[in-house]
Amino acid sequence: MKLYCLSEKPNAPCIVVTFKGTTLMLDCSLDLQSLQHFIPLTLVPSTRLAKLSTWKCNGEKDQCNELKECGGRVLIDSCPEVCLPEFDMFNISNIDAILISNYHCMLALPFITEYAGFKGTIYATEPTVQFGKLYMDELVEFMGRVGKRIVASRWKQPDILKKLPAPLKSALNIPSWRNCYTQQDVNSALAKVKLVSFAEKTNLFGAVTVVPLSSGYCLGGCNWMIQSDFEKISYVAGSSFLTTHAAPINQQPMKDSDVMIITGVTQTPGHNPDTMLGEFCSNLAVTVKNGGNVLVPCYPSGVLFDLFECLWGYMDNMGLSQIPIYFISPVADCSLAYSQIFSEWLCSAKHSKVYLPEPPFPHADLIKNNRLKHYSSIHGEFSNQFKTPCVVFTGHPSLRFGDAVHFMEMWGKSSLNTVLFTEPDFPYLDALAPFQPLSMKACYCPIDPAMGFSQANKMIKDLKPGHLIIPAGYSRPPASLPHKTDLQIESDPSPVTFTRGEILNVPVKRKFEKIEISEQISDDLTPTEVRPGVLVSAVTGVLVVKDNQYVLQNVPPSNPPVDIQVSRKRRREEEVPKKPKHYIYGCINVDEFVQSLDKAGISDVKVEESPRGHIIHLQEEDTIIQLEESSTHIVSEGNEALRRKLRDILIKSLPSF
Repeated sequence: MKLYCLSEKPNAPCIVVTFKGTTLMLDCSLDLQSLQHFIPLTLVPSTRLAKLSTWKCNGEKDQCNELKECGGRVLIDSCPEVCLPEFDMFNISNIDAILISNYHCMLALPFITEYAGFKGTIYATEPTVQFGKLYMDELVEFMGRVGKRIVASRWKQPDILKKLPAPLKSALNIPSWRNCYTQQDVNSALAKVKLVSFAEKTNLFGAVTVVPLSSGYCLGGCNWMIQSDFEKISYVAGSSFLTTHAAPINQQPMKDSDVMIITGVTQTPGHNPDTMLGEFCSNLAVTVKNGGNVLVPCYPSGVLFDLFECLWGYMDNMGLSQIPIYFISPVADCSLAYSQIFSEWLCSAKHSKVYLPEPPFPHADLIKNNRLKHYSSIHGEFSNQFKTPCVVFTGHPSLRFGDAVHFMEMWGKSSLNTVLFTEPDFPYLDALAPFQPLSMKACYCPIDPAMGFSQANKMIKDLKPGHLIIPAGYSRPPASLPHKTDLQIESDPSPVTFTRGEILNVPVKRKFEKIEISEQISDDLTPTEVRPGVLVSAVTGVLVVKDNQYVLQNVPPSNPPVDIQVSRKRRREEEVPKKPKHYIYGCINVDEFVQSLDKAGISDVKVEESPRGHIIHLQEEDTIIQLEESSTHIVSEGNEALRRKLRDILIKSLPSF
């Protein structure tokens, strides 16, 4: 088995595994942190951003005029680019299937299906596909609604890159940065996906079976189990043990895996989700009580649904039920609707509400009571109904495009307002850099439902995998908390680690294969009980291998020779060997063998133990018999008659059928 790591971030995985003649890609995520190095795309032309000065190196202006000084950093004045996985290290056309874990881990799919020559099959659950489409639709809409003047490329030249200041100089994998795909690419890519359900077994070419298991992370989120008849590989990505809206994690089938690959452990190990949820609510309440507005840059689903549910009760208790909540996204309507119809993918508490009948999520009541209002953009109907103070949930959490950029420009000059960061994917100080100096308050309350390191270690201890494979960053404490030695994955034996661009040879070798016996051979079997509960039968046949299936069939009859004058030698070669009358098995009982020798007239016997078994000396016959676990040798100094006699006694001393 081989593993190819194509990605940099453990929480944006893209891994290729080759096993039993099949090649599988495990997730295909985009690394969106490259967005932080670009100037925000504003819906309304910004005089402030238009006046940014060109970055100067050693007192001279940058020749390509694509780099601007903004907020104490050097940013790229271009349409934002995303960081692709390392597709060049593997021939994508050789991949047989792609297994998608959740909708966060599929954003690179159009690049693979439309531009990399992929010809295989994609497997994902229905919520993963639908919410993944919403994520991609929103990304394409945000990128395309503002026509950026230029597409910068000259800044990537080596002579310019080496002169850049941090953090742009230390940005990773710049050659892999690309402009976003189109809506047509998204539709074409998702048309190639085959839907699967939890615990549904899918056979791939007769070689392996893949099974999605609920991960508890989000609607439709799953871990994958890859099985052959005698081996099992588990891929754990973005799992959660928290009680959220998603169906709980199902980890028991992954017990005793030969290999377990773990990615998607929490990005914020120093922040407890429940504590952060409390801080989120309290900061929000303080702001709106003082007459300020709250901006929550977010994705169009996921934790968003839990925030709506939490705010519903909290704002009522705080006497803030009159404060409007706005959800603005090109896919807001679809996202809220999908969350109510995927009942079979929800936790039992929410699933049971469907039969009452009640909507699983309370945001249905919030919408009905006009407390939660959703819009596709800030234009049109929203402009007529907008009032302050309010709470606005909108994208994008990177603050580089989307309606969140407009609200940052509009509310950033007032200290009454607050921006609350809940998504852990982007460092909030980097997100705020282009908007500095900023008067509005910024609060970092990351809510990451992914399992923590202690939960990961407990899961590993319970499931007991034979080999554990993890990203290199999980084998040591985070750089921000180097003293917290408990914030790392530990196991016995030590885990194998990987980084972007690395290839691992995993010590999982195929030892056995399952063979099907044809009906003709099975009819001829005559089982013999060799010990209680164990039956043995001799089988003669031809092993036929086709489509990774092994079938034992009858030996075909040999054709008679055409030439009657064929030599005797050739006749002997073409004859089918005769089956032996009996098959012996087991080990020699030395005491019983010595007694058999005595009965045969050989009494002067001396037995010695050896490191491999026993040595029997027949002193009068000047003969030695070596009995070992896997072989028997008779040394009789050329006495062939004696050797045959001893052989027959040996055979009679062994059980047979």
